[in-house]
Amino acid sequence: MTDPFADVPHEPGAPKPDPIVIADHVHRHFGGLTAVDVEHFEVQRNQITALIGPNGAGKSTFFNLLTGFDKPQTGEWQFNGHSLVGTSPAKIARAGKVRTFQLTKALNRMTVIENMRLGAADQRGEKFFQALVPGLWKQREKDITEKADVLLKRFKLYEKKDDYAGSLSGGQRKLLEMARALMSDPEMIMLDEPMAGVNPALTESLLEHVVELRDEGKTVLFVEHDMHMVRRIADWVVVMAEGKIIAEGPANTVMANKAVQDAYLGAHHDTDLSEDAS
Repeated sequence: MTDPFADVPHEPGAPKPDPIVIADHVHRHFGGLTAVDVEHFEVQRNQITALIGPNGAGKSTFFNLLTGFDKPQTGEWQFNGHSLVGTSPAKIARAGKVRTFQLTKALNRMTVIENMRLGAADQRGEKFFQALVPGLWKQREKDITEKADVLLKRFKLYEKKDDYAGSLSGGQRKLLEMARALMSDPEMIMLDEPMAGVNPALTESLLEHVVELRDEGKTVLFVEHDMHMVRRIADWVVVMAEGKIIAEGPANTVMANKAVQDAYLGAHHDTDLSEDAS
């Protein structure tokens, strides 16, 4: 298979051959503190891109800006060639770009299957007058439930389908959130620290699911602190520090970059980015 990054320069803001996301001049500050100051950013379609950086680098804020959960002072960004400036998170999700959160947003007092149904699009029963006529939405609800069952089996949560989401472990809630995101058939999934708080037994499962998403033709952009996991699954790595993108490239190239090492070692003196540490 041809490497789409073969001719992409290993430098900040590098143009990609088929970007699904393009962002320009995105700036977000809180008072006198600059959280995000990104000149140019592209995400290659159908690949796994990792967004890494030390704590306080601006990664999660940048995620929030790209998904409509926060608004910048300046900047513009596109998804599939269409501007998303000023677009609500719900409309961005309907356009085919969904996200998960560092702290899972599972609705704890609803069952697992009810959480899954919430992720589906085109739910006719949500409209008041149509809800009064079961014949208009019963078949769609059946289809949604069947799709949810398939995903729950895939993510090994089917036996928990009637349990309250609040009874799941932290790792299982991460799996539920990822499965729920797939209910809308998105083109792109953005994962904010998908491995955070997950025990080792479920970490492997999550990693496998992320790779499967790419193999199915979806685009994945994820934030992660564990460099060994980034090296294992990321096709391309983007590094942020102090709100700016300071490096891009394959994992091993980026982790040998002196600017990246300085950024990490300045924040984490015990961080080892070398290949030998894996």
